[in-house]
Amino acid sequence: MTVMRRLSRFAEAVAAALLAIIFVAFILQIVLRYLFNWPVGWTTEVSLLAWLWLVLWGAAFVLKDEEEIRMDFLLASVGRRARIVMGIVGALCVIVLFGMQLPAAYDYVSFMKVEKSSYLNTRFDVLFSIYIVFSVAVIGRNLWNLVQLLRGRDPAVAAPEKVSSAL
Repeated sequence: MTVMRRLSRFAEAVAAALLAIIFVAFILQIVLRYLFNWPVGWTTEVSLLAWLWLVLWGAAFVLKDEEEIRMDFLLASVGRRARIVMGIVGALCVIVLFGMQLPAAYDYVSFMKVEKSSYLNTRFDVLFSIYIVFSVAVIGRNLWNLVQLLRGRDPAVAAPEKVSSAL
């Protein structure tokens, strides 16, 4: 098994664990509230934080480019060269915009160390650090796509075949 495949499996396992945490916290909240008449707030906090991490972790490391939702009707109506040019422009825009917001996002997440969550008493900078990881992953993924596009590889052509064969 290749290193990339192992990393992919690890990312999927983390996402599955986060989903399991959400499910267990949800069931526990129902049991404690309705069977024991003991409403607790920490289960809601665990669910919300695990959901936040699940969404950003999944978007950064689990979701593949061909699985993303895109409005590609414009790409489908132009030729190969135009798709490559549009892909380059799109990748550059994402890299620049995420790169521009990264210092401010880092400052904000770092500043949040002064606040703690209500029930878990965990610093918000730790809880929100996944956004920095997500931002760096988006920049890295788009840098990779940009390199592929500059080499003349058209990812928009290969993606529909992979998706069609999966259906």
